[in-house]
Amino acid sequence: MKIGIDCRFFSSQFTGIGRYTHELVENFIKLNSQLTEPHELTLFFNEPEYENFTPPPHVRKILVNAKHYSIDEQFIFLKELNKAKLDIVHFPHFNIPVLYSKPYIVTIHDLTLSMFPGQKMTRWYHRVGYNLTIKNAVKRAKKIIAVSENTKKDLMKLLAVPEEKITVIYNGVTPEFKVHPEYKSATHSPFLLYAGVWRSHKNLPRLISAFHLIKNNKSALLEFPELKDLQLIITGKPDPHYPEVERTIHFLGLEKSVKLLGLVPEKELVKLYNQAKIFVFPSLYEGFGLPPLEAMSCGTPVAAANSSSIPEICGTDNAVFFDPHKVDSIAETILSLYKNPDAQEKLIKNGLAHSSKFSWEKSAAATWKLIIDN
Repeated sequence: MKIGIDCRFFSSQFTGIGRYTHELVENFIKLNSQLTEPHELTLFFNEPEYENFTPPPHVRKILVNAKHYSIDEQFIFLKELNKAKLDIVHFPHFNIPVLYSKPYIVTIHDLTLSMFPGQKMTRWYHRVGYNLTIKNAVKRAKKIIAVSENTKKDLMKLLAVPEEKITVIYNGVTPEFKVHPEYKSATHSPFLLYAGVWRSHKNLPRLISAFHLIKNNKSALLEFPELKDLQLIITGKPDPHYPEVERTIHFLGLEKSVKLLGLVPEKELVKLYNQAKIFVFPSLYEGFGLPPLEAMSCGTPVAAANSSSIPEICGTDNAVFFDPHKVDSIAETILSLYKNPDAQEKLIKNGLAHSSKFSWEKSAAATWKLIIDN
């Protein structure tokens, strides 16, 4: 069987769909090598990943250099797909050439752009292009992978996808995210942590406003004087389309206690997860929501939004939840957890057990089976 994988998101930076693609491909290669008669895998790359990837036996790589959402995607990538004469292709994202007519499976991670188009979708042709591409992707797919039951429901509701066409396969947690006692024991000021991108649905201005309420809660400060040293650390690449993060910090005078670290390397992120007092995830919408599971794997209690897929993925006994639309709810939930060591210990114990159920090996095995069975 000739199987193609769109690896244009394949990334050594390990963010989002880049991590998803990398983890699945690595596991697909292992699974394929164990077969008596391995399938032929064809991987489509952009630079620099094409140059950096050394294909093992039964794997070939093809350079396309066609960016997502580009004209090259619709023509150059299409040409290479057709030349490869594949039996089936797995697209880890909905960016599929509209004119590609051969069998494929597509993973839909979320419908964020349908619900929160934001500042990146202000022009009419961006909206038309997105709607055309995603509707075509799900309509013509043999099967669709949804990364959560919530995403499955969104597909059925917003894009009228038949239920029988959708298979739910959860993402995994990379083993590097684990408890490091040396990080836990290191001396440092207490901090809350957020990890992720800065787009509007991530709800960061409300998190910052909630942090401001916590820092100015006089009764809490009397009971827990160390709150005066509490910091909020926000990772993620600053996005010029979303200046609200910096604006909110400056408006509330929090420049000294809110730290913007940018996009940090994985090793540094593991350290931050381990050392955080509480990991806070205020997002209004997630297709899956991996950061809370990563924090749990590092032995850190989680406070998260009671929205979209987040309670499904976190599990109701493994995190505390707040109304992400209400600043008071965010602040009160965080502060209540901060003040309760017993609750923290319970969440740490439950979170470690829960997050261990999510592995890329399981995710890849289920995805691989779906591919070769179709």
